[in-house]
Order: sequence, then structure tokens, then C-alpha cells
Amino acid sequence: MTFKEAPATYGCRNGTYQRKECLPSRKAWDALRKSLTIQEEKAAKAIQRSWGIHVKTRLFKLLKHTICAAEHCISHDILKRVSPLEAELLKDPSILCKVRFRFAGSSFPPFIVFKIFCISGGQGSKYISGKTIITARSEAAVDACRLMGYRKYYKQMLQDELQFKRYGVTDAIDVATVKDYMQYSSHLDETPAYFGGRHNYWRRLTLENFPRAMIMYDIMEYAQCGKMSARLRCELPFLLLRPENEETYRAQLMAICQIRFVMSKPTPVSPLGLVRWSAPRSSERRSYQARQKIAKMRKAYKLDKEKMGQKMDISTPLTGHREVKIPLQQGTTNQTLFVEEEWEKEAAKLFVWSKSLGEDTGNDLR
Repeated sequence: MTFKEAPATYGCRNGTYQRKECLPSRKAWDALRKSLTIQEEKAAKAIQRSWGIHVKTRLFKLLKHTICAAEHCISHDILKRVSPLEAELLKDPSILCKVRFRFAGSSFPPFIVFKIFCISGGQGSKYISGKTIITARSEAAVDACRLMGYRKYYKQMLQDELQFKRYGVTDAIDVATVKDYMQYSSHLDETPAYFGGRHNYWRRLTLENFPRAMIMYDIMEYAQCGKMSARLRCELPFLLLRPENEETYRAQLMAICQIRFVMSKPTPVSPLGLVRWSAPRSSERRSYQARQKIAKMRKAYKLDKEKMGQKMDISTPLTGHREVKIPLQQGTTNQTLFVEEEWEKEAAKLFVWSKSLGEDTGNDLR
């Protein structure tokens, strides 16, 4: 709403005529304030939209660098974290494979998926599967039914029928056009191996699959959690540069894949803390239940030894001492003496056994 110039009025004061301006009414002021509020809201929404586009564009550039660096530099390291067996298999130079990374997802930011492609050099590759080798009217199908059992065999047949009704193109006989072949190939990749497929689908990567020592991990954490680390903030201006040549682009990829170690700052320790940590730990660190359990076990051990001591006299002939009768009483001194004599007896037996073992070994070597 716009305001036109208010009509001028003239009044007489002190014998002179003065020109007066008419002020707008309260309703006009409210309408003006409302129109200004609407304009401010529109301006705020436009600023928010522009800032959101800027943040998403920046994040997409970082994710694009991450995918390129993962595909060209550290694909084997990532595959080793996801599936160590497949990584060991792809080390074979006779197997020519390529790991490709792509974006997936129905919302922003997207997540990263990967898939292994075999490079056959135009000759093609042959997948051996029981579904294609064993025909329905052969003796092999009868033997498979007998070995698998009727229940598993019928389940396999039902699964084949369900897949045919759902997808339409599930066998090489159903392929008639190029579109059918692409659909059939995609169906084989997504079908599990126990149903006759390749089981080589697009697999999703999580944050744990990226090395923590690389900025790549910080980029994925920023995409998933929205937290930007100090290490990524320092490298952000260089990573967002538009590469003018191949060297700049390669330097950006190497910056993402470079291993960086963060040195932790040493925490100051007071002299009192040194004394406290250097002092030997007492048994008070144990819990109350642990102390009670130890006390019960010690008491049971002492009671058993007392019963054995009352029935027989304890002697130590192997140590060279004469026989000593130890009257077991409730006192702590006698119990300690009994335990020490028992340990001496066990040590003497162990010494004699180890000595005889060494002599027998020496005779065998001779």
C-alpha cells in the first residue's frame, strides 16, 4: 500500500496563516507495518534459500572430489575394509576388475555406493551357475533334488516362478531386444548367488569404511552429521577452487587421500598427580562383590587345608628338611606357615620334574 501526499490545510495562529500536514491514520500505519513485515519475510527466505544452495553446492563439490579420489587412488583400501576376501581375490593380476563409485539416494546429501566390474577386453565372461547348467529334464536335476531334498528343491522352483512374474526377463531365452538384455544383466547382478545370480549389486558405503587418517573421512562425516572438523576447515579453500589445469585437480585429489596424523597435546600433570599415579594401587580398587568373593574363596581354602592337616602330617622330604608336624590352629601365624610350606613342596616337585625333563631331552638329542 502506498501513501499519497496528504492534503494541506491552513490555519490562523497569532494573526498569521501557517500550512499544516495531515498525518496518516492508525489503520494506514498498521497496513504499512504489515507490508514491511511481509517484505522482510520474503527477503529472509531469499537469503536462506541462497545460503542453502551455496552450502549444498560446496558439499557436492567435496563429495565429487571424494568419489574421484576413492576410485583412482584408494579403491583397494576401501574394498579391503568392506570385504577382505574380495580384496584378496582382486589382487590376482589375471583378474582385471575395476571398482566404480557412484552417488545414490532420493534426498540430499546422497550416499556413496560401489560396484565391481570385470574388464574382459571384449571377449566376455562366463558365469558358472547351477541354474543355467542343470536343465529340468536331465539326470542332474533328479540328483540335485535327491541331494537337496524336496523342500529346498520346491522352494527354488517357486522362487524362479516369482522372479519371472515380477521382472518378466529372468532368463536368456526371454531376451529379444537391447533393453531386455540390459534388464536381464541388471537382474543377474542383483539376484543372490544361491538363486542363480551374480550377487554383484551396488553396495552402500558407511562412515566406518573410510580411513580416519584422511580428509575423506572428515568430508563424509560433514555430509552425514553436519560437523566440520578443523582439519577440513583448513583445507576447504583449496578443495573448493575451480581446477584450471590437470595438475591442480590432481593436487586436490592427493590432498584428500593424504594420510595425516593428529598429534595430541600433552596434558599438564601436577606433582601431586605424579605421586598419586606412581603410588602402588591398593586392593580398594576392586568392587565390593569382588572383595566378598575373594574372602569367601580364601576362607573355603583355609578350611579345606585345616581338614587335611588334621588327618595327616605334612612332610617335605624333597627339600632336605626333616619331618615337621604343624599343629593347625585358628591363629594367623600357623596358617601363614602352612601356606609357605605348601608352596615350598610344590616348588621342589616342579624343580625335580623340570630337571628330569632336561636330562631326557639331552639323551634323545645324543
